[in-house]
Amino acid sequence: MYSPDAIPSVAHPREVLLGAQAAALCLPVCDHYSGVEARMRKSLQLQAEMMQEFGACVFDVTLDCEDGAPVGGEAEHVAMVVALAALAADKARVAVRVHAVDHPAFEQDMAVIAGALADRLSHIMIPKVESVADVLRAERALLDASAIDLPLHVLIESPLAVRNAFEIAAHPRVQSLSFGLMDFVSSHGGVIPADAMGSQGQFTHPLVLRAKLEIAAACHAHGKVPSHCVVTEFNDAAAMTQAARRAARELGYTRMWSIHPNQIRCILEAFAPSGAEIEDATKIIAAAARAAWAPISFDNKLHDRASYRYFWQVLERAHQTGRALAPEVEAYFQTALD
Repeated sequence: MYSPDAIPSVAHPREVLLGAQAAALCLPVCDHYSGVEARMRKSLQLQAEMMQEFGACVFDVTLDCEDGAPVGGEAEHVAMVVALAALAADKARVAVRVHAVDHPAFEQDMAVIAGALADRLSHIMIPKVESVADVLRAERALLDASAIDLPLHVLIESPLAVRNAFEIAAHPRVQSLSFGLMDFVSSHGGVIPADAMGSQGQFTHPLVLRAKLEIAAACHAHGKVPSHCVVTEFNDAAAMTQAARRAARELGYTRMWSIHPNQIRCILEAFAPSGAEIEDATKIIAAAARAAWAPISFDNKLHDRASYRYFWQVLERAHQTGRALAPEVEAYFQTALD
């Protein structure tokens, strides 16, 4: 790998190039969901093992209290989730998906989970968000639980939610928008065929594709993270990799859901920049830093802060996906801005 000359001690690239959007852009590219106790434990164990392997937390674990909780057993499920989250490895990223804001268990979910884990969770996922009013209700529940700084991630799962995606993404408490594919298809009363929920059809049906693009555009407009939906064919690594690559390269998504451990590495690989992209980005950022971020010529092309921003984001994605980086670049991530 290319090893640049020592990069001088100047302002951090996130400060120079990204400003206030830096924190939102640095989420892991994979969000792994599990809702059954045995799978939750395995997910947390796998997360700890891969933190050792990569030297960073390369995927979130989201413990599910919506689809995971048995009907009538919501309180017991929440108590179990709180106990498991408290056992997560140091520096692990653990989140919880609660019930929708109009569900009878929502208030209890938020009071118990946010109250007990406000300093432990990376975020709380709110499903079936339809409007900013739903976000405000979730925010009030956080404040009631004294979870002052805990971010919200939201699931966009209906035509109305897609219509309101830009307003939802603009709310300062919202860090990421996820697309809920299966609920979105079901919300159309049967006019979208079932194959639009598959790994191929979800990239070709016009209504599904439009929803994905609207969500991605809303997130990028407000500096938030667009998170792509599930691939249900969890034993088909090729289908998973292809879907993840299309989400990243064609639709502008910077994060994706996993519902099976087999999918995590597929997502990391698909969202990672290539070795050649990393090498070019390393050279350009190193040269830019030596020039105190003034314009430079590289490979007979002019580069300035507009292109530096792109190449820094390549290095961000490389770090998020556990790619090897030159020591001088890796140092930036050891002194990352809060």
